[in-house]
Amino acid sequence: MSETIEIEFKNLLTKVEYEKLLKVFKVKDEQIISQVNHYFDTPEFTLKELGSALRIREKDNQYEMTLKQPAAIGLLETTQTLSKDEFLAAINNGILPKGIIHERLEHLNISFIDLEYFGSLTTKRAEFPYKEGLLVLDHSFYLNTEDYEVEYEVEDFQRGQLAFKELIEQNSIPSRITPNKIARFYQQKI
Repeated sequence: MSETIEIEFKNLLTKVEYEKLLKVFKVKDEQIISQVNHYFDTPEFTLKELGSALRIREKDNQYEMTLKQPAAIGLLETTQTLSKDEFLAAINNGILPKGIIHERLEHLNISFIDLEYFGSLTTKRAEFPYKEGLLVLDHSFYLNTEDYEVEYEVEDFQRGQLAFKELIEQNSIPSRITPNKIARFYQQKI
């Protein structure tokens, strides 16, 4: 189990802008990994209404369940590791494992039995250190849609914001309002 505060800046990209950034940062094909996010919420989208999200990430035959909740700055991420059997039970039968996330949801008056599996989003991701943070280039596929995005994960909000603004300006990328992946997924789902 881990808890972290996630501070990130993001911007949707066109395919041309995405490919340009791959070249600017000399990203090789072998640096791009695949991961799948599986999303859960109540039929009434209770988590979404609270500004929260629940996902299980599948990457390199490893499985992590993460609850994201609003924090004063960024998001509080609570993560617990799952076994393959727990992952399969969640995806195939809607049975989520007990643990810290179960406890957090109970504090929000959300029962695990009310949660449903809504589907998945696959991302081809390149990530690497950039200045004082982690730069991420994503190409995502979900619900007959694909999109491109740059994310910058940092520990210091103000310095990260400045570095991210400079990055997109230096590469002639317009600043775009960019909902997070789960929000984009739900926009297509509804």
